[in-house]
Amino acid sequence: MHRFTWDDLQFFLAVARTGQLSAAARKLRTNHATVSRRIDRLEQTLMAKLFERNARGYVLTALGERLIENAETIEREAERFHKEAAGEAAPVNGAVRVSTLEGFGNYFLADRLPSLARSQPGLSFEVLTIQQIVSLSRREADITITLTAPKTGPYHTEKVTMYRLFVYGRRDYLDAHPPITCHADLARHYFIGYTEDTIFTPGLDYHRELLPGVRATFQNSSIHAQLAAARSGLGLCVLPHYMARHYPELVPVIPRQVHLEREYWATCHQDMADAPRIRTLRNFIRKEAANARQDFHGDVLLA
Repeated sequence: MHRFTWDDLQFFLAVARTGQLSAAARKLRTNHATVSRRIDRLEQTLMAKLFERNARGYVLTALGERLIENAETIEREAERFHKEAAGEAAPVNGAVRVSTLEGFGNYFLADRLPSLARSQPGLSFEVLTIQQIVSLSRREADITITLTAPKTGPYHTEKVTMYRLFVYGRRDYLDAHPPITCHADLARHYFIGYTEDTIFTPGLDYHRELLPGVRATFQNSSIHAQLAAARSGLGLCVLPHYMARHYPELVPVIPRQVHLEREYWATCHQDMADAPRIRTLRNFIRKEAANARQDFHGDVLLA
């Protein structure tokens, strides 16, 4: 048997994964004739048929099925060696469980974690948005995202970002109700907010800070439901800018006069802070938050 090269195995894997010469060629940034030639050469070298050609494309033979596992092992080792030679970290493996506030988890992390998952296929993620019943001390989560940093305990804590919240209302709601020109005018409006006896951290008690003594008329324990109610035109709602900015029907109300500032903090056990899987996610969250600084800060509304 003649020796074959890793380069030929790359073409084999591309065809095996796509089932089509043209799709494999796009993946490898070449043309389908080159892909076909490389597959023919590999089969001739191995003196075996790796694919059945039919109207649907290329289907692996039994031998091809056996080869793919070995080819993928070679692929992983080649990628690891390349990264090490380039001074990059080896792939990270394991599962990371993150407990986070609903807004940050669903409207920030959820959009960004897939890119990390693609770059680190050995990592898996569990994102919990039921933070009030998740305990870091009992190791029910590896990382927590909270509004305050723990004052005691064997924890590693770092600030993720500051963020601002503004009062928002649907445009047609604002047109149909008394104008709002100052803070006092807010008390005459229908408000949407958290169910008071489910507020598990003082940082979510927006109304006590903005409108002392005034209860939200529509209360819900989920910020997603509050956002939906505001978008339906039910009333005014306090929302983070990084969430509300995606919905042009929502208008910020006297933003320079009325806004709140909060902070997100990431915490993990001190003895696990440098574990590769946890450090990778910590660094990713911090970097992504820095890239989204303007979305979190909402400076555009204060200009």
